[in-house]
Amino acid sequence: MCVVHGSTLVFDGDCAFCTRAAARARRMLPEGCRVVAWQMADLPAIRVTSARAQREVLWVAPSGRVSGGARAVAGVLRASGRPWSWLGLALMVPPISWTAQAVYRVVAANRVRLPGGTAACAVPPPDDQP
Repeated sequence: MCVVHGSTLVFDGDCAFCTRAAARARRMLPEGCRVVAWQMADLPAIRVTSARAQREVLWVAPSGRVSGGARAVAGVLRASGRPWSWLGLALMVPPISWTAQAVYRVVAANRVRLPGGTAACAVPPPDDQP
């Protein structure tokens, strides 16, 4: 059973880079944790927009709390048990958390250029930009 039973990792199933990362997370996470593409997830049930799900990976705790980006990665690592849980805890502590979020944003913005990336990996521009 998942250490945090009922937790769910939500990723972009159209992105090859994200799908590979989610497959690795699936192998690391204990049984009982779900890994699902946002395109197949019930986003209204977790109160998340498709725009947010396209922009960042999400970790949904059993309480319903949703974390995104580097905090979501930290949630996966914490739920994965040792030795990964130590890294997940470290990613939550400033100034490491600030650096982790900055690195996450750079990776997310450039995932189309990473190994396995395709045109579908490009993060769409915010709605307020032409």
